[in-house]
Amino acid sequence: MTYRMPPEWAPQSWLWIGFPHLADEWQGFLSAAQAEIAAFARTVAESGQPARLVCPNEACAALARAMAGDKVDIRIRHYGDIWLRDTGPLVVSDSTGVLHARRFGFNGWGGKYVMPGDTEIGDALANEAGLPQSMADWVLEGGAIDVDGEGLGVTTEQCLLNPNRNPHLSRADIEARLHRDLGIERLLWLGDGLLNDHTDGHVDNLARFVAPGTLALPVAAGGDDPNAAVYANAKARAEAFGLTVVPIPSPGLVERVDAEGELKVQPASHMNFAITTHAVIVPTYGTASDQRAVEAIAACFPGRKTIGLRADAVLAGGGSFHCASQQMPTSA
Repeated sequence: MTYRMPPEWAPQSWLWIGFPHLADEWQGFLSAAQAEIAAFARTVAESGQPARLVCPNEACAALARAMAGDKVDIRIRHYGDIWLRDTGPLVVSDSTGVLHARRFGFNGWGGKYVMPGDTEIGDALANEAGLPQSMADWVLEGGAIDVDGEGLGVTTEQCLLNPNRNPHLSRADIEARLHRDLGIERLLWLGDGLLNDHTDGHVDNLARFVAPGTLALPVAAGGDDPNAAVYANAKARAEAFGLTVVPIPSPGLVERVDAEGELKVQPASHMNFAITTHAVIVPTYGTASDQRAVEAIAACFPGRKTIGLRADAVLAGGGSFHCASQQMPTSA
């Protein structure tokens, strides 16, 4: 049986979204992160696509209902962190159009953040959707890859070749498994991801397909942009691979005082946008690039409404809207 992972712009039945709930993981930003995620879920639901906001217990569910509004579907499931892009199922279509849930090993992003429930939530969501599922024999997070729906994928060497994930697998082994499990026939390897990205360089913070063979990439905001060299290297690799590159403004240097009182560069990116059936939700940070980034991404999706939402607090937890969500494609 041949499988293919649909692109994110394919029609979706709903979007799963994780609701923040662990105060220790949010370093004083929990309430603000909950408000930003609730606004994200509400915006998706108001666009005309169902949003399923996943909460760990009834108390969080009640808070989420009050914050997100009546249009958002609240689901109670056991999980640790909110990053359902990485812990949820990856849904593929077989050659007859039947959807299947692909599940992968998850080790807390290389053993850094291991939380109860994060290895089980993928099974729960797949069962909720009524999908047949299979478990792969290697570690992979959904944010580490992106696809164009026509057999092309993109990832970073920093993440997929990191020895903290699959030390026994070579580059060729990983390519073979991506082909077997997700239908990726050609793979563009980018180099490093963003500075201080605790996922070890997930590609969804750096490069996103916006059409078959077309890759959106950030452009450095100036000489102090901490990721200028990363962006330039990614652009060179993508163009050498034969892809069309769409430039998206970078937020540039975004810093925050961490829990230890140190000023630290944040992996802020407008690239962590979520594509839904009717809308594209773009994270913004109060930077000069916000509006220009929303407009540049909107030009890639003329049939959808592109909306910028603040994501400063979600970023404090280590990700943004794409990281916190996982789409359920519509069956062909």
